[in-house]
Parts: sequence; structure tokens; C-alpha cells
Amino acid sequence: MRLYRLTLATILQRKAWAVCAFAVLVMPFALPLISSATEKPLLVQPARILAAWGTLWICTLFWGLFTSAQQGETNAKTGIGEYFQTTGLSPTRQLFQIWLAVFTFVAPLTIITAGICQFSAAPADPVEQGMWWTLNLQYTALFLLVTGPLLALSTALASRFGGITGFAVTLGIALYGLYGVGYLDNMLKLEANPVLHGIWMFSPHYRFADLTQRLYFKTGALPVATFWSMTCYFAGVLFVNAGISRLCFRTKVPA
Repeated sequence: MRLYRLTLATILQRKAWAVCAFAVLVMPFALPLISSATEKPLLVQPARILAAWGTLWICTLFWGLFTSAQQGETNAKTGIGEYFQTTGLSPTRQLFQIWLAVFTFVAPLTIITAGICQFSAAPADPVEQGMWWTLNLQYTALFLLVTGPLLALSTALASRFGGITGFAVTLGIALYGLYGVGYLDNMLKLEANPVLHGIWMFSPHYRFADLTQRLYFKTGALPVATFWSMTCYFAGVLFVNAGISRLCFRTKVPA
């Protein structure tokens, strides 16, 4: 795990992760205080939920993907990847260790966010509190299942096409899966189009992993069957992203 330790130390030294950690810890409590939620105490907890998960999504999609792309590009262009390959570290293991180093920062941020929602925004009703644990665990699992493969894809694309391309393309895919697919679905409801329907079918429906609205409106945890169906779907997306990432990843720039 030498490449993992090297990547981890590099990210730690740059300290951008500290800004994300500060935002994840502070924004859920600070933003509701400067919003209209203070006019009605009942709105403070829902506002905290929106601030907590919104901050996490922003930090992961921008800092996480950018850091992954940066590390993938650095590994290929500086000769680090070529050196580790001569020591017997295969490209697959290099990609995994770079991904794991970034994921080491994203996972705790996710757990902190879920903890804030669990202990600082939980409903007072004992019946609702029971489902709150389940819903937070479901959201945490789906969030990591969606963002984890995107981190690897950003690293792989950056190693081949450059950091800016790797970051921008992966961010575009993530935003499309979260928001663009919904707009496409609305268009299809207004007017059927076989081409757009085909695009919609093969699009990554990341929007289903965003359970913020269920927390906000306290609509309860996902049914077990629905949750496992979503888990299987995103696991399939994971394998597709993993395959594409491995095909794109390279350890050195061609001469």
C-alpha cells in the first residue's frame, strides 16, 4: 500500500480537505441561523438537513472529483505510476490505491453528515426516530455507492486525458445523473421520443440516491425491497464505471 500512503500524505499536506471538513461540520449549524428558518423554530431542523447534505454533495463533487483527477494526472505525468509499475504494482492496484486514498477522506465526511442529521435534526416523535436511523443509514450507503465509482472514473480519465478533462467530464456525468435525467424524464412525459427514451434508459439515475427530500419531509425510510433494488442498480453502475475506469487508466504518458 505504498502508493496509497504516498497519495494520502500528499492530500493531507495540501490541506484542502480541512476546508471541506470545516464546511461539513459548521455549515449545517451556521446556514440555518442566517436564513428565514429562524423565524419559525420548526424549520430549523429541516434547514439543517438541507445544509448538511447539500454541503456534502458540493464538497464531494467538487473537491473529491478534483482531487481524484489531480492525483490521477500526477501519477501518470510525474513518473510515479511508471516507477511503481516497475516494482510490481499493477495498474489495477495503482488505480485502487489512489481511489482508496481519496475515499478515505470522503467516507468520514459522509458519516459526519449522517451523524449531524441523526443527532441534531432527528424528529421528536419516538416512532419517527426509529425510521430516522434506517433512513440515514440508507442515505449513507447509497451516497457512497454513487460517489465512490465517480472518484475512480475521475482518476482514470485524468490519467489519460488530463486533470481538467477528467474532472469536468466526471462532474458533468454526476450532475446529469442527479438533475439532467429528471429534466429528460419530464420532456418524455410531454412528448414521446424514442431516441431520448433510449438515452434516458441508459443514463445513470443518480437522483434516486439523493434522499434529502425524504429527510426534509420526514416521509420515512425506503421500503426494504426498494432499497435493495436501488442498491443492486447502483452496484451495476459501479461495475460499469469500474470497467471503464480500468480501461482508461494508465500509469505513464506515451512518449
